[in-house]
Amino acid sequence: MMAILQCSNLEKTFGYKKALSGVNLSFEKGRIVGLLGPNGSGKSTFIKLCNGLITPTNGTIIIDGKAPGIETKAIVSYLPEQTYLNDWMKVSDIFNFFDDFYADFDIARAREMLSSLGIGEKERLKTLSKGTKEKVQLILVMARQAKLYLLDEPIGGVDPAARDYILSTIIKNYNQDATVVISTHLISDIERVLDDVVFLKNGEVVLLSTVDDIREGKGKSVDALFREVFKC
Repeated sequence: MMAILQCSNLEKTFGYKKALSGVNLSFEKGRIVGLLGPNGSGKSTFIKLCNGLITPTNGTIIIDGKAPGIETKAIVSYLPEQTYLNDWMKVSDIFNFFDDFYADFDIARAREMLSSLGIGEKERLKTLSKGTKEKVQLILVMARQAKLYLLDEPIGGVDPAARDYILSTIIKNYNQDATVVISTHLISDIERVLDDVVFLKNGEVVLLSTVDDIREGKGKSVDALFREVFKC
């Protein structure tokens, strides 16, 4: 199957600090990929490079045949680690903004997901809890019919119940022909939804494997292997 994302000899440095070094990856369509590593391993840097928010020091990234830019933003749905929505906005304002901005935004599906949370469209973000704001942000991302979903720490900083909601929302709502890349260091919570995993350590890929190969070939869970590799 054709790859949706490919990178070759990818490198990113910030001053004297090398955040990524010699990264070579290829993600196929229709897969859920875990981008796994401890804090500071280069996960967020990789996702920002894929979104064109920063540029590589060396190497290339290709998304659906194109370098990150205006054209790829139309097919990539990105969930940043930090909340970016303005507190003064109503949920309906944000839905309408996304509906105007993204041709693939399904506002009916967004409203359906919102209703399942018991949140009204007229509520302002400043009245919502941190966890609920993050769920609204996830709804915005998953209501798009994107080809590539890039989710940076979607379950970090939320309680276990919220994690279950977030993971079920991802599984139920992503385009089945698309690829989902989930960055996290919380392996045990997420490995049940993954097809493939990438271990990043100090900006380098130390493992690229399917989840089935890890379980069958190594006889252990992804979480157990992660703890062994990273000694945590």
